[in-house]
Amino acid sequence: MPVITIKLAKGRSVEQKQQFVNAITAEAEKILNVKKEWITIIFDEYDRDNWASNGQLHSIQFGEGYGKQGTE
Repeated sequence: MPVITIKLAKGRSVEQKQQFVNAITAEAEKILNVKKEWITIIFDEYDRDNWASNGQLHSIQFGEGYGKQGTE
């Protein structure tokens, strides 16, 4: 029973996440040779104030709205 955890910054729409889940489930089913009913996907979503790279918070490094193109 694969459990797949996806970590990402908040801001994706339900439609985007569903499309992603469909793609990941189909590939996991095929590659891992398991039934799709056995596949669990968990989204861990983070505010950009709680995610940092290169020594700087993403909210500062990239600014408000970064990565949200197409979510509104």
